[in-house]
Amino acid sequence: MAAEETARRVTRRRVRTRANLLDAAFSVFAAKGYGRVSIEEVCEAAGYSRGAFYSNFATLDELFFALYRQRADLIADQVAGALAVDGPGLDVPAAVDRVTEVLLLDLDWLLVKTDFLVHAARDPAVAATLLEHRARLRRAVADHLGRARGHTALPAVLGDADGAAHAVVAAYDGVTTQLLLDKDVARARAWLKQLLTALLTDGSAHTPA
Repeated sequence: MAAEETARRVTRRRVRTRANLLDAAFSVFAAKGYGRVSIEEVCEAAGYSRGAFYSNFATLDELFFALYRQRADLIADQVAGALAVDGPGLDVPAAVDRVTEVLLLDLDWLLVKTDFLVHAARDPAVAATLLEHRARLRRAVADHLGRARGHTALPAVLGDADGAAHAVVAAYDGVTTQLLLDKDVARARAWLKQLLTALLTDGSAHTPA
């Protein structure tokens, strides 16, 4: 029994250490840029040794992908929660309203993600892993959009739910690029809502310049 309790304490401590390393890395990456940060700086920010780092992550890339999964899961949960209100069907215009109200638009995260995209563009192995993460996100969006067929028809020009998911992710990428430059979160939400409404309902929307 004592051994089991000790094992549980070790597991809890390991989980806490990993979470603290991720939080520290996020702060350091956002402040300095992904390619300008060392493992030592992450350890110092978290208050841990290099040994603690290497017991959780083999490289900074691996740590970043853990951060990416964490944020991607948060975004997926936000989208799923907003879409779940409709039950088995999906009212696309109403769902767009809800999604754009709750969707994470965090400037620090966008800075970190953009730095890492540039890094991945120069490293085929990293790019391949990042592409798979993005593909999983698109599949999750496509699964939800597939429910729209019995309620609201998706524009034929997009092909199918997978094509619509690609368009949704592309719209999000475009809006967040603008957000990085003008720092206007409220405008980004409004712009994303207009783009998604136009994309997914064949509606027309005036997009701000």
